[in-house]
Amino acid sequence: MHILLIHQAFAAIDEAGGTRHHELARFLVGKGHQVTVIASPVSYLTGADSRKSAQTIDGVTILRAATYNALHKSFVHRVLAFISFMISSFIIGLRVKNVDVVWGTSPPIFQGFTAWALARLKHARFLFEVRDLWPDFAIAVGVLKNPLLIKLSLWLERFLYSHADQMVVNSPGYMDHVRSRGARSVELIPNGADPAMFNPLDTGESFRQAHGLGNAFVALYAGAHGISNDLTVVLDAAQLLDMDHIKIVLLGDGKEKANLQARAAKMNLKNVIFVPSVPKNEMALALAAADACIAILKPLEAYKTTYPNKVFDYMAAGRPVVLAIQGVIQEVVATAHCGVCPAPGDPQALALALQSLAANRLQARELGLNGRRYLEDHFARAPLAQKLCTVFEELA
Repeated sequence: MHILLIHQAFAAIDEAGGTRHHELARFLVGKGHQVTVIASPVSYLTGADSRKSAQTIDGVTILRAATYNALHKSFVHRVLAFISFMISSFIIGLRVKNVDVVWGTSPPIFQGFTAWALARLKHARFLFEVRDLWPDFAIAVGVLKNPLLIKLSLWLERFLYSHADQMVVNSPGYMDHVRSRGARSVELIPNGADPAMFNPLDTGESFRQAHGLGNAFVALYAGAHGISNDLTVVLDAAQLLDMDHIKIVLLGDGKEKANLQARAAKMNLKNVIFVPSVPKNEMALALAAADACIAILKPLEAYKTTYPNKVFDYMAAGRPVVLAIQGVIQEVVATAHCGVCPAPGDPQALALALQSLAANRLQARELGLNGRRYLEDHFARAPLAQKLCTVFEELA
């Protein structure tokens, strides 16, 4: 079976960003299937242009489609970047032969239209994956305001859901939403992590030394620095903490990073360290250096439906999760007994949660190991990838 994936934000294992799709694709290749990916040369996380030509990694063929490089300038420029990829990926996709299934994924939702069009032209099946309830999230956070754009986006969402031969969602919180908007056949393939990528016994000493962390209790956030991530709350919490004994590391990139750095400097926060994004195959060392890991989103009703991928990496690394997100992911952390859940949007609650873990490192360690065990039993990458493989085989 030949699977064609259209994914603007695709990141290989040796790149920064979410690597869920590369991990799944190489599993499919290991099962004897052919996987071709059309991706952007522009990093979705950093906005940098990697300018990579076609390449094959772990048996997965990756083709790069020219993309307008302005992801982090403004929402209008971001939409132009999405549309440019939608068009260029379609042109490249026309040249890919003998395709059995076209795999579309959202966000950004525009590339889903490309996947649908290619599937129909190639007489292939169309699988559409939802990783984010766009445009609802964009409307909720206030970046999508134009009434016409909202109307068009909602129409496109319904069109893709109702025209997909098969839908996949990565959070149980999305099931009712996609069904209510036209999806017929829906499978849950939740976010997870590969336990083999992480060693919960590693102390990350080289990372600690490189960033002057010493013996401090380290709380690490890894991921995008965007509007949705509410990292100003983390800075406000840092101001309430003992700056000598508790350090906060913000690892990653995004549109808001420069603003966050300026705010931290103005607040004279000596306990906050900004670290650039690292490739996924270096993430294990960064997480090993942490005593706890932070996951946070703005306190919006819409975000109660999401399964943030970083939480599962934290669990795989055996680190306690400090979860400032309510909803379905909170149920996972509570069931696994793998962290603490301060109220979203509350700097004081976040600071108290970090102080509590720092005061009892043995308890924090036990919470982290609980998460590792739970992930191995319920959210390990291999069985989830096998479920996806079965979905593809039945669809084709």
